[in-house]
Amino acid sequence: MKKHIRIIEPAFIFLLAFIFSFYNIAGSFNSILQDMIYQMPRGINNKIKIIGIDNTSLTELGPFGTWSRSTYADIINALGDYPAVITLDIMLFGSMDEEGDAALREACSNNGHVISGSYINYSTSYGYDENGDPYINFFNIESIEQPYISDICSTGFVNSSADADGTVRTAYLTQAYENNIYPSLALGTYQLYCERTNTVPNTPSLDSSGRMWINYAGNPYEYEEIPFSKVLNGEVDPRIFKDCIVLIGAYASGLQDQFTVPNSADQMYGVEIHANIIQCLIDGIYPVPANNIIYSLSCAAISAGIYLILQRLKLSYATVFTIGAILLYVLGAAMINKLGFIIPVLYTPLFILAAYFISFGKKYVEERLEKRKITKAFKKYVAPQVVDEIAKSGSYQIKLGGENRHIAVLFVDIRGFTPLSESLAPEQVVDILNSYLDLTTNAIFNNGGTLDKFIGDATMAIFNAPFDLDDYVFKAVKTAYDIVQGGNAIESKFLEKYGKSVAFGVGVNCGNAVVGNIGCNFRMDYTAIGDTVNTAARLESNAKRGQVLISEEVYLKVKDRIEAEPIGEIPLKGKSKNCFVYSLINIKNENNCEVQENEKTSDNTAS
Repeated sequence: MKKHIRIIEPAFIFLLAFIFSFYNIAGSFNSILQDMIYQMPRGINNKIKIIGIDNTSLTELGPFGTWSRSTYADIINALGDYPAVITLDIMLFGSMDEEGDAALREACSNNGHVISGSYINYSTSYGYDENGDPYINFFNIESIEQPYISDICSTGFVNSSADADGTVRTAYLTQAYENNIYPSLALGTYQLYCERTNTVPNTPSLDSSGRMWINYAGNPYEYEEIPFSKVLNGEVDPRIFKDCIVLIGAYASGLQDQFTVPNSADQMYGVEIHANIIQCLIDGIYPVPANNIIYSLSCAAISAGIYLILQRLKLSYATVFTIGAILLYVLGAAMINKLGFIIPVLYTPLFILAAYFISFGKKYVEERLEKRKITKAFKKYVAPQVVDEIAKSGSYQIKLGGENRHIAVLFVDIRGFTPLSESLAPEQVVDILNSYLDLTTNAIFNNGGTLDKFIGDATMAIFNAPFDLDDYVFKAVKTAYDIVQGGNAIESKFLEKYGKSVAFGVGVNCGNAVVGNIGCNFRMDYTAIGDTVNTAARLESNAKRGQVLISEEVYLKVKDRIEAEPIGEIPLKGKSKNCFVYSLINIKNENNCEVQENEKTSDNTAS
C-alpha cells in the first residue's frame, strides 16, 4: 500500500502541474508575474523621437479636431530631409478643407519618406476549420480604412492588440486581407527606415497566432518627446532629428489614445507603443512563447521530481531547498527570455510550493498519527493526564538509551497466587487476576506513576520517570497504601464469590537507577534497572499478606506524613548487607503533597 502511495502522490502532482500549465488556467496571474520578470527596461534608442500633440500644442493651436491638414504639411516641411522616416500616427480619413488636404499631399509627395496610419475594422465571425470543428474568429477583417494620402505614401494599420486583462503585450505586425498583406504602422516604419539607411531588416519571430511579443525598452514618457507646437513655430532646430525615426501622434490624455502596458502602472500613449515595437525590431528582440507541450511536461516533471526530493529532507532543509529551487527557476526563466523564449513564470514555482506543502502536510499528518500512536501506547504505562501534558509539549522522544535518575520503585504481588490458581478454574483465575491488575494499575495512574510491567501476578511501577513528578516518593507510598486498601474489597468479593481470598504484599524503595528504553530498534521496553529496583523487589518478596514494606530511605523522606512501624534490619536475597525496613500502617494526611525543595534538589543533584 505504501509503495502505491509513493507512486500516486508524485503522479498526482505531475498530472495537476501539466493540466494547469498546458491550459494556462491561471493566465492572468501568470501574465502579471511575466510582466514583473520579463519587462525590464533596457534603455531607449535615441534615434526614435516623438513629436507629441500634447497639452501645450492644444493650448496654442486650439482643439485637435479643428486643425487644418496644412498644419501637418508645415511640420513635414519644417523637418525637411533630416529624419530618416516621418510617421503620422494620425487618422487622416476623408477630406476636410481642400487647401489643407492639398498642402499635406504636396508635402508628403515632396518628402518621400512619410508613412501614415490606416485602420482595420474588425468583427466577430463564426465558421468551421478544415477539420469541420466550429470556431469563433474575433478578428475577422471587415474593411481597412486607408488615409486619403495612401496613393502617395506608405501606410500601416494602427490597431492595438490587448490581452483579456486589457494590457498590450503583443502586436500584429501584418494582416492578410483580400489577397494582400498589410503591415502595421510600426513594421511599415521599420521597413522604410531600413530602406532609407540601407540596413538589412531583421525577421521578427512570431507566436502561433502571428503576433510579436513586445519587449518594452522604455516606460511611459521615456522616449524623447518634443511638443508639436514648438517644432511648428521653429523653436526647435530640425537638425536634432537627423537620421531619426520621427513619430507624430497624440500625447495628451484628452485625445484618448492611451493603453495599459505591462511594464508600468501608468498608461502609455499609442505613439510610444509604436516606438517600443520599432525598437524591438531594430534591436532584434522579440521573444516567442516556448512550445506549450514541452514546457508543460517539463513543469510537471520538475514538480514531481522536487516532491520526491522533499520527501527525503527535514523541514528546515526542505524549506531552504524549496526557496532555492524557486529562485533558481525565476533566474533561469529570465535568462531563457534573453535567449528569445518566453516560459510561464507562475506554474513551476506554484507547483514547487505545492509539492513543499503537500510534503510538509503529509509529514505533519504522519507525525500526528505517530504521536497519537505513541500517546496511546504510553497511556498503558503512564498516568493519562501526564501523557496528555507531555504530548502537548512534545518534549519526549522514544529512543534507545538510559539516564541515571532518582526514582521511587514499587513492587506488588498476590500472595498465594500459585496454589490459588491450582484450585480454581482457569476463567476464575483470569477474573481474579484482571481485577487485581485493574486495581494496581488504577492506583499507580491515580498517583502519577508509570506502569513498568506485569511480571506474572506481580506488578512493577516507577515514579519520577520518564517525566518529572512532584513528591514522587510520597506518591509511591500512597500508591502502595491504596493497593492494600483496595485489596481488602477484592478479598471480600472473591471470598464470597469463589470461597477464596487474595491479599497483596508490597515493597517500596527509592534511590538512583538507570531508566530508559532497553532493547533494540524494533523492540524495546521502558524500564528501570539497578540496585534500587532490586531492593524494592526484595522488600515485596519479604512482605506478608496485606503488608507494605518501605526502605529506610523512603521512610526518612515521608515520615512526617505516614504512620509506620519499624521492623528493623532484615536480610535481603542477593544483598550482602541487611536493610532496615518499616511496615506502613497509615497515611496521616493524603492532601499534603508538597515537595520539600531541599530534598528534591538533593535528589536531582545525586542523579
